[in-house]
Amino acid sequence: MDSSPQKFLLFTLEFPPLKGGVATLYQNYAAYWPAGDLSVLSDAIPGGKDSEFIKYRSLIARHLRPRWLPAIWQLHREISNIKYPISNIRVIVGQILPLGIAAYYLSKFIKFKYAILLHGLDFSLATETKRKKKITAKILARADKIICSNSYTANQVKVFDSSLASKLSMVNPGIEPSFIRNPRRVQELRQQYGLENKIVLFGLGRLVRRKGFDKVIEAMSMIIKSASEVIYAIAGAGPDGEMLKKMAEALPAETKDKIIFLGQVSDADRWAWLELCDIFIMPSRNISGDYEGFGTVYLEANLAGKPVIAGDSGGVRDAVIDNISGLLVNPESPAEIAQAAIKLAADSELRRALGEQGKRRAVENFSAKKMAEKIYNIMLIRK
Repeated sequence: MDSSPQKFLLFTLEFPPLKGGVATLYQNYAAYWPAGDLSVLSDAIPGGKDSEFIKYRSLIARHLRPRWLPAIWQLHREISNIKYPISNIRVIVGQILPLGIAAYYLSKFIKFKYAILLHGLDFSLATETKRKKKITAKILARADKIICSNSYTANQVKVFDSSLASKLSMVNPGIEPSFIRNPRRVQELRQQYGLENKIVLFGLGRLVRRKGFDKVIEAMSMIIKSASEVIYAIAGAGPDGEMLKKMAEALPAETKDKIIFLGQVSDADRWAWLELCDIFIMPSRNISGDYEGFGTVYLEANLAGKPVIAGDSGGVRDAVIDNISGLLVNPESPAEIAQAAIKLAADSELRRALGEQGKRRAVENFSAKKMAEKIYNIMLIRK
């Protein structure tokens, strides 16, 4: 390998202050990049301020067609300002469409190497039409590296084009391996919502169909018939919020009274609820290619020492090991979801064992620092 310095440029539409799993993931890569020179070129975001290592620029046009044309110009300008030989520069593309298009065309004129990061839905959307499949195939064929955040997406890429296997790697997202407990806030929440002597099922996420909140609501009547002490608390906001509330309201009184909608919660309350709950539940499912790419929230629940109930779909099998850190269920089956919840509600020793095993696995295998180091080692330009 050439020992001369190398430059890495993360080229992305998602980076803090933008919220979301991908933005947080990329922030962790930047924070824990172990060596070499890494900078970030991100789309302009309200509240985003340039710093020594990050620049916010308008990458996507509102009225110009094609909309990704500004991304070519901004990427070219950023690469031109890098004081490294072009052979020592690698662009890390955060979104295959549309930023992969910009990297693909520009790399034909200035011969830099680029890598593509894939998570799940991004690849599904990139292959949903013949036109998109065609440009996606070209982007991936020209890419030097392809890194998927879960084994399910990695397999999907192999099915798409088996010749890509040689440049394909899989690196799961990581988490901060620490959990700050807040017993005072936990007790406040218990009193506020009347949770003393209750078994708390807790769901957290954007309120969209693939997260499976609707299926848990469907399962609640079955759950409380066998475990009347169960309460289901849902935290989050999203387009399905009103629909979920109407589903709950249509249930018999003895069931709907056991479902609590918390709305969007603060980061502090997010962790307080993970500490407070007995079981974390989010049976995500695959809806026409929209699936959970991984699910770091499962690891966060494990970090709090809690077992999880997760949908056996998409990349979730990388995050949750059945009967080790939680229970995997058919996410389309309210009966199977209910059975898993009843099983854990009735067995405190099983809850403890799964939670402890999950916590040990999260700390040992999924630290954000360790995952950034894996990405870095894959990205190194070897000559």
